Amino acid sequence: PCPPGVGPLGPHPLDPRKESDVLRRAFMTGGPAALAAPARGDAPARTPRRVGEPEAAAIEDAVRRIRAFDDRFGADGLYTRAAQPLRTAYALLDAGTHRPAVTGRLHRGAGELAISVGWLAHDSGRYPDARSYYAEALATARVAEDRALEAHAFCNLAFLARDTGRPREAVRAAQAGQGAARGLASPRLLSLLALREAGGWAGLGDRVACESALLRAQSLFGQGPTSADPEWMSFYGEAELEGLEAQCWAALGDPRRAAEHARRAVALQDPHFTRNIALFTAELAGDLADGRHPEEAAAVGNRALDLLRQVRSGRIRAMLDGAAGALHPHRSTPAVAEFLARHRAPGLPA
Repeated sequence: PCPPGVGPLGPHPLDPRKESDVLRRAFMTGGPAALAAPARGDAPARTPRRVGEPEAAAIEDAVRRIRAFDDRFGADGLYTRAAQPLRTAYALLDAGTHRPAVTGRLHRGAGELAISVGWLAHDSGRYPDARSYYAEALATARVAEDRALEAHAFCNLAFLARDTGRPREAVRAAQAGQGAARGLASPRLLSLLALREAGGWAGLGDRVACESALLRAQSLFGQGPTSADPEWMSFYGEAELEGLEAQCWAALGDPRRAAEHARRAVALQDPHFTRNIALFTAELAGDLADGRHPEEAAAVGNRALDLLRQVRSGRIRAMLDGAAGALHPHRSTPAVAEFLARHRAPGLPA
């Protein structure tokens, strides 16, 4: 079920741009006045005289709504609208409160919101912005001495480092995240961080270290979920495990194994996570193209293009660009020619 305020889309999903506007109004007006009025440009956010539980709850709700939107539609439709709630959250934090419990919630909420906005930047290809937001979340975690928030920030920093060609930094960030997560009683969190480490090792071409991290991730995942698993990890199931392993094998230059795992990722994905279905379908298309299966790659690529009608993600589009590049030498094949023509067609979300 969708979180409150985010209607079920059913078999006739809303246009992503309309849904983005609905969601923007919902999380900017659904909470107390502190989160209600979007400022113009970079105007300072207004804060109430007293900051309490309603304000903390509004920040937490904004985080949930952003995540729910991203699960279905990707980041591009919301990123430009998400910065104001974050500014307001930090203004609330600066305003302060005399209640330690509320202060902790404000720190955690502001940090999680910074990560969510950072992810919107990350997924839409705005990498410097993403790095800045993730660093802001990490600083917030350090000030609050919040190990769970620190682990989350390092997890996303590792992912960003991998995506921007800094694999050694990805390894270091993932290992730091594992250090922060120890003692949190969440094997699934440690599993995801081990996968982030594996992605870094794959980028470095270190197959032995990558396989070791993958085995650790699988073993930790096999311990099952616990009540201590962070709320933000709802996306991390068997499909995500398979998909991230596929990306490791692709980086190591083994498209056959990559395609095996990507195929399983698509098959196992919960239909709610439309964005990830599109992501792993694009991954599979690229792996098949690299593995010299052009006709199947083109067919899978067409499925990914269909999904991009409702998902807006710069990262996914970039993956399809890579698949199209790999298929270009096979452009005389009718199925490939059809895919390439669709890929080039104007009007496809960038």
